[in-house]
Amino acid sequence: MNINTTQLAQSILLSSLILSASAFADTTTNQDVLGGTINGKLTFASDYVFRGESETMDGDVPVVQGTLGWGNDFGWYVGVFASNVKFADPNLEIVTAPYIGKAGKFGDSSISYDVMVFSYLYPGASYSNYTELWIKVGKQFGHATVQLEVTPTIDDWFGVDGWQGINYAVHPSYAFDNGVNVSASIGYQGLEGEGAEGWGHWNIIKKRLSRYPLQ
Repeated sequence: MNINTTQLAQSILLSSLILSASAFADTTTNQDVLGGTINGKLTFASDYVFRGESETMDGDVPVVQGTLGWGNDFGWYVGVFASNVKFADPNLEIVTAPYIGKAGKFGDSSISYDVMVFSYLYPGASYSNYTELWIKVGKQFGHATVQLEVTPTIDDWFGVDGWQGINYAVHPSYAFDNGVNVSASIGYQGLEGEGAEGWGHWNIIKKRLSRYPLQ
């Protein structure tokens, strides 16, 4: 029986992160570490859609995702996200994404900001690695919040030589008194480079807020 060591390492990496995220998500109190709190999130889904595009060939495989993060009261945060993916390239099976950022408000105003460096790393397919700089500015209007996003790539988009990307998006949301939150996103992923072509994307999400992390 032949064992693909790269696939085995990828599976162990994803499983470790997901188990860690599950352990933290299964507690209702955050863990105090280095002046901040550690939190985790575990997600099961039929597809992984990123900016309107399926990351699993239109749901060809089910998705398991985990996020493990740390943040403090000053707005600094760091963490890692991982998910299985499926593309035409058989080497693209898992994405691991370390990130670091800072969120807060401009002085005493009601205008918020969130700046994050987010790297997409593909074990076994490092030629597709790339990094983005997420920049969001938002404002709350009562129960409603509107965020504006500009996210350029720092290096070649998806590892394609000479391709540069920048995502523009608007993210409105509304929190109802009964705990239901409705959020939406509409944007355009711009791409520049030989043969590159951008696309528009949108989504609408409805969820009920709960103090239980796994609900």
